[in-house]
Amino acid sequence: MATKIDKKITGYNVVKPEDKVAAPAAAVPLASKEPPMAEVIQMHESVERPDTLVGSTFKIKSPLFEHALYVTINDIVLNAGTPHEQRRPFEIFINSKNMDHFQWIVALTRIMSAVFRKGGDVTFLVEEMKAVFDPRGGYFKSGGVYMPSIVAEIGTVVEQHMKNIGMIHDPEMDESTRQLIADKRAAYEAASAKKNSDVVAAPAAAAAASDSKPKLNAAGFPPGATLCAKCNTQALVLMDGCQTCLNCGYSKCG
Repeated sequence: MATKIDKKITGYNVVKPEDKVAAPAAAVPLASKEPPMAEVIQMHESVERPDTLVGSTFKIKSPLFEHALYVTINDIVLNAGTPHEQRRPFEIFINSKNMDHFQWIVALTRIMSAVFRKGGDVTFLVEEMKAVFDPRGGYFKSGGVYMPSIVAEIGTVVEQHMKNIGMIHDPEMDESTRQLIADKRAAYEAASAKKNSDVVAAPAAAAAASDSKPKLNAAGFPPGATLCAKCNTQALVLMDGCQTCLNCGYSKCG
């Protein structure tokens, strides 16, 4: 069908068959001028706080603070009275006479409580907090366990609470590993006792023999033990040219 042109031609272009196919796609209307909005997806329905919650309070006595910290973690009981009953952390409070760190402690507990109330797997908080290091250096708490910071010890308290309510389970150490650790500890103590007896003078040998029980550090391990990188306990000793942990069985030699 011929088309009559009544106006002056000002320009032209050649239309190919593939251009005709792409033409409908190009005719899509322009997007709205409104800025894009993030789509917020709620993981589950919100849970209202009951009037009464059950919980536990832990005491933290750090050499960095003059006064102790008291960490209270309250739990909500889900499916109460059924075979599927379980406890989950719902809120956390930290109280102390020391007000120097009041601001960051309040901020930390509010954020952690918000994460607890959101639900899901909240055990990741433990590893995140235990990985916080104090630039001034850490300290050893009672029992000889090294804490890189006060935040890391709070994370350890949260971990202990989650273990108590069944959210976190310690990997069971098999019997062979337990026996290996016991054998290595006995061998190390025997070697240390023999070494000490060799350097004792002859007149004092009888007294040394009567007091053959080896002295232990605060963690219950030989006094020469160093810090284990796996369990953060002063239980790493040198045996047969290899660093071996007498607490968890970790060895640099594999």
